[in-house]
Order: sequence, then C-alpha cells, then structure tokens
Amino acid sequence: MTSIEKYFNAEKSESLLFVLVGVVTITLAIYFFFKLKEPFYNGIGLAFALIALIQLTVGTSVYIRSPKDIIRVQAMVSNEPSKIPSEEIPRMETVMKNFVIYRWIEIALIIIGLVLFFAMKSNSILKGGGLGLFIQAGFMLLLDYFAESRGKEYMTFLRELL
Repeated sequence: MTSIEKYFNAEKSESLLFVLVGVVTITLAIYFFFKLKEPFYNGIGLAFALIALIQLTVGTSVYIRSPKDIIRVQAMVSNEPSKIPSEEIPRMETVMKNFVIYRWIEIALIIIGLVLFFAMKSNSILKGGGLGLFIQAGFMLLLDYFAESRGKEYMTFLRELL
C-alpha cells in the first residue's frame, strides 16, 4: 500500500467511526428525549444530537471523497508531479491550518461543557448539556488529534516527492 492509499484509507476508516458515533449519539439523544424525559438527560441529548449532525455530515463526506482522493493524488504523482507543490501541498496546508482552528473550538466547547456541568444545579438542562458537550467535544478533539498526526505524516511524504 502506498503512502497515499495509507493516508486516505485511514481518513476513510476514521470517518466511519465519526458516522458510527454520530448514529449512536443520535440514538441516545432520542432515548433521552422520549424515554427519560428529564431536563438533565434532555440537555445531554441536545448536545449529543447537535454535534452528531456535524459528525454525520463530516464523516459521510470524507468517506465518500476518500477513494476519489486516492485516485486523484496517485494520478497527480504519476502523471503530473509538478502539480504536487501547486495543488496538493497547498490543499493539505489548508487542512492542517483548519485542524488548529478545530482544536481551539473543541477545547472551548470542552471548557464551556465543564463550566455548565459544574456551575448549574442538578437535573438542569444546562448541566446535562454541559456533560453532553464535554463528551462529544472531547471525542472530536481526540479523533482530530489522530487525523492531524496522519496529516503531518502525509505532508512529509508529499514534500519528499519534490
């Protein structure tokens, strides 16, 4: 397996995990809303559902796009290597810059979640929302850490081609 296939197949695998977590957390949100019907669990469910929509959207789009990216980059390396520094490296630089933005957003959401959880009275929707936000943002931060690490390796590979 080439470095290109390794990178994009790993992205595809992680995107499936994003989708799976999105489905599980939406299922939990539905259970919390319609079965438990308590403010605390409604708050968790709301946070779960909102972030799960992001996970489902991002996960599905990366999953669909990854096989096309393998073909695109392999063709570029084989047939038009001069496009690597003008197309693929700038694309990946943008991806890597976005990881920094995502990281700070996720850290902010974790902090907001913790503040809500510890500052609100028990059984409140905001306390539950804080816990849900903390769990979901923490999970996304962890997965983005691994995605960013893969991106750094892939960037090293691309630069070695020059």
